[in-house]
Amino acid sequence: SSLSSSSSSSSSGLLRAIVAPHAGFSYSGPTAAHAYQALCNALKGQQKNDIQHIIVLHPSHHVYLDGCAISGGSKIQTPLGNLTVDDDIRKELLDTGKFTIMEKQTDEEEHSGEMQYPFIAKALGEVYKLDNNNNVNTSIKVLPIMVGAIDTKKEKMFGELLAPILARLNVAVVISSDFCHWGTSFRYQPTFKGKQIFEHIEEMDKTGMSHIEMQNPGAFATYLKQTSNTICGRHPISVWLHAVQTNRDTQREVLDVKFVRYSQSSKATTMEDHSVSYASAVATTKLNKE
Repeated sequence: SSLSSSSSSSSSGLLRAIVAPHAGFSYSGPTAAHAYQALCNALKGQQKNDIQHIIVLHPSHHVYLDGCAISGGSKIQTPLGNLTVDDDIRKELLDTGKFTIMEKQTDEEEHSGEMQYPFIAKALGEVYKLDNNNNVNTSIKVLPIMVGAIDTKKEKMFGELLAPILARLNVAVVISSDFCHWGTSFRYQPTFKGKQIFEHIEEMDKTGMSHIEMQNPGAFATYLKQTSNTICGRHPISVWLHAVQTNRDTQREVLDVKFVRYSQSSKATTMEDHSVSYASAVATTKLNKE
């Protein structure tokens, strides 16, 4: 079905990035669609011939990584069409000496990237047809980057390295993250007296979301220390925020970031319940001097 059934009430401007969840489609798919509608609109509209690269920043759930690793593949297979991996930007990043290549098994098993690719293929498929080999027939290429469990200094360093690339008008970014994971399975069960558990979760998530909208990586890091909120994509978000801050400080680009959808897998009311939160955001440009 078309993405057009969702809406993305983002501010006007050129699309630069989206934040989207990565749980099973029946759980977080409707929330993710609100972000991907913005990408679809951009590809159909004034940015149809401008976007040539889509960088996917996603976390690592299964392997320990003290850095950032890039996909070494050439194609990403999805049920909605195959995507071409971006070899040009991959080479550019590898030339910095700071990025490594993901092992093939690690790349294939990481669901936080995997759950974004069909959405990207769907958005591209709204504009471009599939060829005889089930490849999306477009010059637009995708580059998955796994962001490991890095400290704040490395988040800043990688953000600064990525900043000039992310400021290019032909580059769009997808940041993959779910928000609060609450329950015994996640070893995280904070409560707040006088509120339902799901209400406390939403309030806590939206405080973090406000720091992201303000594009303040320092405030977001402080918030994470204070709450220990189990935002699985906190490191990709932080790297992106540092890139955004670097581009703002150097007057390359100023963004407007707005969350357009928030949901929870269930409304937790007892200590036996479990819940995962999902949020989608859209970032558009106010100023770009590249």
